[in-house]
Amino acid sequence: MDTLFLINSLWVMVGAVLVILMIGGFILLETGSTRMKNAGHIAGKTILTFGISSIVFWAVGYGLIFGEGNPLIGLSNFFYSGYDVEGLALSGSVFFLFQLAFAGISLTIAFGGFAERAKLGAYLVFAVLFACFVYPPIAHWIWGGGWLAEHGKQDFAGSTVVHLTGAMAALAATIILKPRIGKYNKDGSANNLAGHNQVFTALSVLILWVGWFGFNAGSTVSVDGAFFGFVALNTNLAAGAGVIAAMIISWIVLGKADVPMMLNGALAGLVAITASCAFVDTWAAVLIGFISGLLVCYSIRFFESRKIDDPIAALSVHGTAGVWGTLSTGFFATPELATVGQPGLFYGGGLHQLGVQALGVVSSGAFAFIVSFILLTIMKAVMNGLRVTEEEEIIGLDMSEHGSYGYPEIIKTEKTVIISEPKLNARF
Repeated sequence: MDTLFLINSLWVMVGAVLVILMIGGFILLETGSTRMKNAGHIAGKTILTFGISSIVFWAVGYGLIFGEGNPLIGLSNFFYSGYDVEGLALSGSVFFLFQLAFAGISLTIAFGGFAERAKLGAYLVFAVLFACFVYPPIAHWIWGGGWLAEHGKQDFAGSTVVHLTGAMAALAATIILKPRIGKYNKDGSANNLAGHNQVFTALSVLILWVGWFGFNAGSTVSVDGAFFGFVALNTNLAAGAGVIAAMIISWIVLGKADVPMMLNGALAGLVAITASCAFVDTWAAVLIGFISGLLVCYSIRFFESRKIDDPIAALSVHGTAGVWGTLSTGFFATPELATVGQPGLFYGGGLHQLGVQALGVVSSGAFAFIVSFILLTIMKAVMNGLRVTEEEEIIGLDMSEHGSYGYPEIIKTEKTVIISEPKLNARF
C-alpha cells in the first residue's frame, strides 16, 4: 500500500469527521433560532435522524448514488461492506463515510422546514424516505456518473446536491405543515418569533464555518499538489464576504446591523462557494460570497412576505444561495481550473456552461421539491397528519413529544412565575 493512498485516506477521514461535526453546528443553529420550549426536541431528533440516515445510506443510499446502473440511478453496491473501490486513490471505507456525512447534512437542512410544529414520527419516516428517494438520484446525476455529469455539470462539493436538495425538501414541508401558531396576523403581517439564544446561533456558524473546510477542501479527496489549500482559501474568503455584505444591507434596510442576518450572510457565502470553490479564482470567490450575502437578506424577506414560515432560513441560506452558487461557475470558472465542464462566460466559454448549470438547478430543484411534496402528502394521509396539535405546539415539543424539557430548571422557574401571573402563559 503506497504512501499517497494512506495520506489521501487520512485527509479525507479528517474531512469526514469535520462534516459530521457540522451536525453539531446545525443543532445549535436550529436550537438557537427557535424557542426554548423546543430545544431538547430539536437536539434529540437531529441526532436520531442522522443515525437513521446513516443506516439507510449504508443499506441502499450509497449504491443508488455510486453503484453501476444507468444515467438516472445506481443499481448495485447495496449494503456496503467496506471494500475498496477500483481506481479510487484512497480507502473505500473512508470515501463511504465522507459521502454518508454529506447525505446526513442534506437531510438536516430539509428538516429546517419542519421546525417547531412537526410530529417526531414525521421526522423518522421522512428521514428514511429522503435518504432513499430524494437525495440519491440527484447525487447520482451529478457525482455518480449520471446524466448531468455527462453534460459537465460543475458542483464541486454540493451547492446543488446537498444544499438545494435539502432546501427544496424544506420548502415542500413548510407548505404542507403551514406556518407556526402566531407567526402571521389576520391582516397577513408577520410577527418575529425570535430565537431564544443568539450566542448558540453565532457558535453554530463558527462550527459550520470550520466544518466547511472538511466539506469543500475535503472534496478534493487527495493531497496531491496540496490543492485543498486553495479550495479552503476560496471557502474562507466567500464566507467573509457574505457576512460583510449581509451586515451592510441589513444596516441600510433595517437601520441596524442585524446579528441573525450577519450570521445568515456567512452561511450563504459558504453555501454559494461550495459549488465553485475549486473552479474559480480568489477574486471571484469574494464576489460570489458578497452577492450571496445580499441575496439572502432579500430572499428571507421574500419568503416571509409569501407566508412561508422558515424558522432557520433554510430556503434562503441553502436554497437561494445554492442556486446562485451553482450558477456562478457558469460565469467565473477559469480554463485552468475547470477540470469538469467548460470555462465560464467571463473566460470565453460562452453560455454553454451557464446553460448546463441552469439545467442542473431546475431539474434537481424540481425533482427534490416534487418528490418530497408527494412523499409528505402520502405521509400526511397515512399518519393522520404531520403536525402536532395546537395545544401541543403551544406547550412545546419538548414536553408534548418527549415528556421533558431541554431547560428543566429554567422552565420550572418560569412555571412558578406563570402561577402568579397568568398573563405570561401565552409564551408557552
